[in-house]
Amino acid sequence: MEPLPNVDNPEHRAIAEPNTVLLGLVGSTVHGVTVDSADDRDEMGICIEPPEYVAGLRPFAQWVFRTQPEGARSGPGDIDRTVYSMRKWCRLALSGNPTVMLLLHTPDEHCSILEQAGRDLRANKHWFASRRAGRAYLGYMERQRDRMTGKRGQMRVNRPELIEQYGFDTKYAGHVLRLGYQGIEFLESGELTLPLPEPQRERVLDVRTGRVSFVDVLAEADDLRDRLEALLETSALPDQPDHDAVNGFLADTYRAWWSSRSA
Repeated sequence: MEPLPNVDNPEHRAIAEPNTVLLGLVGSTVHGVTVDSADDRDEMGICIEPPEYVAGLRPFAQWVFRTQPEGARSGPGDIDRTVYSMRKWCRLALSGNPTVMLLLHTPDEHCSILEQAGRDLRANKHWFASRRAGRAYLGYMERQRDRMTGKRGQMRVNRPELIEQYGFDTKYAGHVLRLGYQGIEFLESGELTLPLPEPQRERVLDVRTGRVSFVDVLAEADDLRDRLEALLETSALPDQPDHDAVNGFLADTYRAWWSSRSA
């Protein structure tokens, strides 16, 4: 069983920090939809854990760091950082996880750490491009829609100030449309444009700042869902990602990193 991702575990920090090969933005800033600096700073990274945490009894999955204490809501200027082992990150990316996949497309200027192993991974992002990822985008979009409408809750997330001001959670609403736009782009091209291109970026900002009604958001969300479902049948992307290529890359990269650290 993988260790629980408790916040700022000292042992996990000591593994992750010296072995991080990629660290970049994955939140509202990289999407280009930050509202008046009201968002926290979401960072995601990848590290190559030492061999004793691969072959030994204490596996390493991720290091989680937050400037706010565990259970507290992040606010403007706060940092939420998760550094995954490269093996775990690849498993999540192969499953099509939209948040994890962002790190393959984050512009270089938003990557604070970019070692050669991280560059090589990003250069082969086509390994992870598949209709399976499109299905994940659709699933994430539907879950955000349920949260926006109150059908589904989420632990530690509560924005009563948005509901009081606009009548609904406009941040969830922005996520719904953003995921729809990005899922469509990904299924059409296997790529993601970051930040969001216009006019989608401006539309998400309008939603987040209450300039789009709840009814109009729902109608657009339904249209995006229908387009995503249609593309799942017609996209030129393969049905599944390239597991064999990723497996070979992991084996070669881990061996090379361990060799360089022991020299």
